[in-house]
Amino acid sequence: MKCRAAVLRGVGKDWEVREVDLDPPRNGEVLVRMAVAGICHSDDHLFTGDVVPTPEVLAASGLPAPDWFPLLGGHEGAGVVEEIGPSVTTVQPGDHVAMSFIPACGNCRFCVNGQSYICDAGASLFVKEMPTDGTCRRHLGDENLLAYGQLGTFAEYAVLSERSVIKIDDAIPFHAASLVSCAVSTGWGSATVSAGTEPGDTVVVIGTGGVGMNALQGARAAGATYIVGVDPIESKRDSAKIFGATHTVASAEEAIPLVQNITAGAMADRVVLTPGVLHVDLIPLAMTLLRKGGTCVATGITPFSEPLVPLVLQEMVLSAKQLKGVLYGGMNPRTSVPMLLSMYRAGVVKLDELVTRHYTLDEINKAFVDLREGRNIRGIIDFARL
Repeated sequence: MKCRAAVLRGVGKDWEVREVDLDPPRNGEVLVRMAVAGICHSDDHLFTGDVVPTPEVLAASGLPAPDWFPLLGGHEGAGVVEEIGPSVTTVQPGDHVAMSFIPACGNCRFCVNGQSYICDAGASLFVKEMPTDGTCRRHLGDENLLAYGQLGTFAEYAVLSERSVIKIDDAIPFHAASLVSCAVSTGWGSATVSAGTEPGDTVVVIGTGGVGMNALQGARAAGATYIVGVDPIESKRDSAKIFGATHTVASAEEAIPLVQNITAGAMADRVVLTPGVLHVDLIPLAMTLLRKGGTCVATGITPFSEPLVPLVLQEMVLSAKQLKGVLYGGMNPRTSVPMLLSMYRAGVVKLDELVTRHYTLDEINKAFVDLREGRNIRGIIDFARL
């Protein structure tokens, strides 16, 4: 079938809305009609090249240069199952589903250990071939397309592995399901599961965009006493108070004396790094904000062009500080998605308030400009908008 989709041809190039060809779903696959797709900074890292390995990184790793482009973007989304292939058992046509860019096979050592966010199937997230049978379903003329995260939600339709969709209740709004598929789970889990926030803690969240706002919500739900939201954009600092921040400042440097004051010098129990781009010079500031025995969680993406991280290792050892890298907030999508949506329906988690602007697919480049310039908490592509 043919459908319209946003395609990226290379670093620094604008998104192009093109007509692409999708093959029918095969064994273990589903065809989904997209309803909503989230505009996440992870997709913009492709445009900026932050996630594209430099020649130095490739030489050090021994890996071949990635064959990513042309690329079908989008990894946050929700929609309706239109068709299923043979052996699909968890969904049927008409079901509403959320996407998960973290597939879960259920069988590898990580899945059975409760770490499906690093499932072995994740090795297929940046290849053009489907994880089901190793062949491609998406095409632009005579070129095969990689779908970001094996999803490609910037398209009217998507052919996906059954492992990449999670059935949701029909009463859940598509925008809420879309947000929970990535930003909400990642932020919430970073502050709760990965950082281990406990009642009475002081938590600092650096970067209050689509992920950081949910780290604030998670810290509040976990019972933190003081929650400091750090962001250079005033409107985001104002919004941070809605999502749980007790204090806000414009920079990590400004946060240091504030945290010293509110903790009587003990410093923060947890620091969560969720900026749109995690530059390495932020790491020593985050560690300065951390108390002895505290945990700093790195959720944001650092460009490959900044491989060296300045750390005082004696301080980490002698003060028993932890710096942790986190994917998907350390949460498991098949449990986090229904849990957070249930909390949303109960009024415990704010999702509607995260959506700042709606866009059509044709407005995708404007949506990313708005993201880079800090105008949105979360923008979404609404496929029902004309």
